[in-house]
Amino acid sequence: MSRAQISALVFGVGGFGALVAATASNEWKVTTRASSVITATWVYQGLWMNCAGYIQACRGLMIAAVSLGFFGSIFALFGMKCTKVGGSDKAKAKIACLAGIVFILSGLCSMTGCSLYANKITTEFFDPLYVEQKYELGAALFIGWAGASLCIIGGVIFCFSISDNNKPPRMGYAYNGATSVLSSRTKYHGAEGGFKTTNPSKQFDKNAYV
Repeated sequence: MSRAQISALVFGVGGFGALVAATASNEWKVTTRASSVITATWVYQGLWMNCAGYIQACRGLMIAAVSLGFFGSIFALFGMKCTKVGGSDKAKAKIACLAGIVFILSGLCSMTGCSLYANKITTEFFDPLYVEQKYELGAALFIGWAGASLCIIGGVIFCFSISDNNKPPRMGYAYNGATSVLSSRTKYHGAEGGFKTTNPSKQFDKNAYV
């Protein structure tokens, strides 16, 4: 079981859950603190409470991000080494890489949608000529950015995990025991035609050195 793939799956699925929560949330923008003091109420707005053009664009991007995150999670499960589906290791590696690409696309869609929405809010907030109700960044935007980051990180890890799947398996080596050590004794041919072993230091008489 690959730890990299497990980490990628956790990031990807966690990011997908955050994208779903951000898309369904109505806290994409909230009235500023200054206006809340006057009205004594808090007003929230999300993607499904306004029909402005940029809202529709952000809505489409977030729907695309959620859809891609769903398919990325399915592909990730098929590409995991620990699952029995998906075919051979090479096929699983390709599926895992595809899951990584889909997760990255999902994160980019969410990041773009949240950034467009936030840019519109900040532009209106700092515009001195804008006299209508001004809003601040809501919690859903930060959840969307966090989910997008998790999806991108998980996708990158999945793409790099393909190298782990392509590594050849380690070959085992049988232990043959300790190698035999040649004896210091040498063999010489005896008078009876047999072979005898003797210590080479005893083959010479002491008189040979005189």
